[in-house]
Amino acid sequence: MIKAIINFVIYPGLLFTGGIGLFLTWIDRKVTARIQWRVGPPIYQPYADFIKLLLKETFVPKGASKVAFLLAPFLGLIGVNVVSTMLFLMNFHPDLSFVGDIIVIIYLLALPPLSVIIGGASARNPLSSVGASREMTLFFGYELPFLIAVAIAVIKTGSLKIGEIIIHQKLYGPLLYSFSGVIAGLVFLIVTQAKLTFVPFDIPEAEQEIMAGPYLEYSGVALAIFKLTRAMLFFVLPVFLITILWGGMASPWSIVKFLVIVVLIVLIKNTNPRLRIDQALKFFWIGLGILSLIGLILALVGL
Repeated sequence: MIKAIINFVIYPGLLFTGGIGLFLTWIDRKVTARIQWRVGPPIYQPYADFIKLLLKETFVPKGASKVAFLLAPFLGLIGVNVVSTMLFLMNFHPDLSFVGDIIVIIYLLALPPLSVIIGGASARNPLSSVGASREMTLFFGYELPFLIAVAIAVIKTGSLKIGEIIIHQKLYGPLLYSFSGVIAGLVFLIVTQAKLTFVPFDIPEAEQEIMAGPYLEYSGVALAIFKLTRAMLFFVLPVFLITILWGGMASPWSIVKFLVIVVLIVLIKNTNPRLRIDQALKFFWIGLGILSLIGLILALVGL
């Protein structure tokens, strides 16, 4: 019991994942600044911003559903924290894996966007509601390609257990080094961009249009939790990609693989304009949807 609490709260859970996630947000801000010919923030800035928010008061807007408004941020945080704990334990201890754990992770990764939708809708602010609506629409757009990308890994390994997927890659090589694996990796990378609501998919909180969208009415601890959840997702999603497609995190090269994915995410963010919500839906359902189906067919025929 004590070991489980340590895993969930310290390593590889909240403190570990949150600390690295905030560090990754610094990398994002630093690289963005350099691209724009600015100096960028010091390395401690994300941590200082987070602590400062924790020390501020949380206001509940008049007319809002108080329970939903205050509990929504914690829903996403719990989901991403459990995913991080599961992934790291299964990477280094594949025997802890269980049948269907990959399905559990898919469900848990749906909690962060769901928490944003609930939080934005419960605020009773028109701009927050628009942001929540966009978040829900975006979620329905990218989730199908995401599921197909994960299904490719399941089909190629013949297992619903994360541990067996990792062991299969140790024996036969990373799935990413196959035709269907390349497609799955590309789809996963683009969906990661959307799950993080990074440009070009920062539609729910478009600053120039709806200010902060679903986060507009949030402040203090509640806003800090939302920001921490996104930072943790920035860490967890690349780890998930490496786990099911690129050989797992137990390899000494996993840090290099991780940094490659992070750099690609930041570069995509800084070299693309924001899409409209209808453009994003067409992109995911038609463009990325067809591409992921091609990958699925290739996986079924063994390529």
